[in-house]
Amino acid sequence: MGAQEPIGKVYLIGAGPGDPELLTVKAARLITSADVVLHDSLVGREILRLAQPSAEVIDVGKRAGKKLLTQDEINSLLVAHAKRRALVVRLKGGDPAVFGRAAEEIAALRSAGIACELVPGVTAALGAAAAAGISLTDRRFASQVLFTTFSRQEGNAIDWAGLSPATTLALYMPGPDYAEVATRLVENAMPEELPCVIVSNIGRREQQIRWSTIGALAKEEKLPAPALMIVGHVASRATQLAESLWPLLRSTRGRPPDARSISVI
Repeated sequence: MGAQEPIGKVYLIGAGPGDPELLTVKAARLITSADVVLHDSLVGREILRLAQPSAEVIDVGKRAGKKLLTQDEINSLLVAHAKRRALVVRLKGGDPAVFGRAAEEIAALRSAGIACELVPGVTAALGAAAAAGISLTDRRFASQVLFTTFSRQEGNAIDWAGLSPATTLALYMPGPDYAEVATRLVENAMPEELPCVIVSNIGRREQQIRWSTIGALAKEEKLPAPALMIVGHVASRATQLAESLWPLLRSTRGRPPDARSISVI
């Protein structure tokens, strides 16, 4: 019996928030070398144009909230193309391991005996903070960052216990109802005067940035999806205001924040 023919490999690649210049060098190299590219709807045309003309480019994303393919169908496509000894790229917006379904795809590939590798990308929270020109862990005001999504499903709520005045909340997919977000924040002891910033279409030409506070969110015009909301003292637009908040934070915390932690839930 002859040796088994080698099969391909799948790379789960983060395409970042939208700007092709935010791709890693490794990501760009793999996209240009790929035989097959399966991409989400958030991946822009400028990035897809990096694929070689002979590559098969397959859209497996969502349109108006409806999936073109089920996750099981996507998993099957990845396995089938890799078995043809192809270099397969699974291209996801942001980072493939943050609020994506990379774990399910990895499990399916491993079960089929397919080699796979994660290639990190710039996640939306980092892209939004860069666009707004703020530091998520400004040591004067923040000792931790919480990456989470705003879920409207029962039994899948945010764990608010980890929040404090020194928490920066990076809220993925806040949805169109800012009033609901504000209500939930206030109900969980977040003050109405706490600053927040919403960044829409991060890294794209149509990017928009909206500065606000929790109390004013209900009256804000809704920005197009995809969007991300950053809530916390670091999200103040005025440096003078941020400076004035430092004595207050010291009194509420008892000591300056000095720890660094990032939680993904």
